[in-house]
Amino acid sequence: MVSGRCARNVMALALLSLGALATGCDDDDDKTGADAGLPEVAAEVTTHYAHIVHATYRDTAAQAADLQAKVEAFLAAPSEAGLEAARDAWRAAREPYLQSEVFRFYDGPIDNPIDGPEGQINAWPLDENYIDYVAGDDAAGIVNDPEATIDAEALMALNEAGGEANIATGYHAIEFLLWGQDHDPDGPGDRPYTDFVTDGSGTANNQARRAEYLRVTTALLAEQLAHVAEAWTPGAANYGAEFTAAAPEVGLERILTGMIVLSGFETGGERLQTSYDSGEQEDEHSCFSDNTHRDMVQDVRGIQNVWLGSYTKLDGTALSGVGVKDVVAAVDADLASTLDARIAESLALAEALQPPFDREIAFDNTAGRARVLALIQSLRTQESLLQDAFRAFGLSVPEVE
Repeated sequence: MVSGRCARNVMALALLSLGALATGCDDDDDKTGADAGLPEVAAEVTTHYAHIVHATYRDTAAQAADLQAKVEAFLAAPSEAGLEAARDAWRAAREPYLQSEVFRFYDGPIDNPIDGPEGQINAWPLDENYIDYVAGDDAAGIVNDPEATIDAEALMALNEAGGEANIATGYHAIEFLLWGQDHDPDGPGDRPYTDFVTDGSGTANNQARRAEYLRVTTALLAEQLAHVAEAWTPGAANYGAEFTAAAPEVGLERILTGMIVLSGFETGGERLQTSYDSGEQEDEHSCFSDNTHRDMVQDVRGIQNVWLGSYTKLDGTALSGVGVKDVVAAVDADLASTLDARIAESLALAEALQPPFDREIAFDNTAGRARVLALIQSLRTQESLLQDAFRAFGLSVPEVE
């Protein structure tokens, strides 16, 4: 799946595909984009986009810090209430992060091939027995291996070591530690809080190591997301400054690339089509917590944010301005109107998904599978329409090293 573990390869393929789109319109009459000059509003779009990116990542970092605080409080005095508070904080942390995924796929700070942390933050799918005990194997995983060091450096090195599903860090590692395996088709995992009790009365083995693993990986997530937010902070000499200083067509290429890949390949394909085809709970994105329906909603909402030039911050403040819709409308008003309706429809279809998602994809749930398929089809159409916008601007593809 592209979420972390093979993002760079998929991004390269996606950009090559977009390159074919960009170079497929060579007739002089079709040069309405970079060759003919982008609409003046394009520069405003890229500048406002950078503000939205920073606001979204700032909220994401804040929610990750709150998750870290809730985990620390739970581990200090394990209880059922403390575990539920940590789970609630995990769900809340996902909300802004998922809206940020549209900022991926163009070698930005989150997923550049040199030091982008996305593979440490949101890698998936995850092989549970790489981390901790599973049904039938009480001694599985890093937690139960006394020879394995548990600290940030060690877990980062272990992430994807020896296999793409050997995920050791990030949201889904934390999710598994908080919920455990999901054996219930009608509900999430049910790991007991006593798995983290270290006074000798706890359940399972290696409670102290499990607690330390949860503490370390949660702190690492908060640290990495704070760094990503800093890369977009206005007024600093950082990636955000470089982004807004570049020619508008460069920024627009990157913006549209993120929207296209997230719409079709990632959300419509890897996250929905794969699980729809298999009908397997293991193929859903947030399978331990049964939060997958929210993953779909917030990914699409992130695309709509960029399209409209809007974002609602955690404090309720609305950030609004020019969006991709405005620059598309300046070139092709009909296309802009069609895309506007399509993105709104995709969001409505995502919101119509019924939790838990593993029941939506079950082969005996005709209505649920119809809802999932409708969203897949809408996202594929959305992808195609965004590609039409890419063509309309006659843009060239950013180089991928």
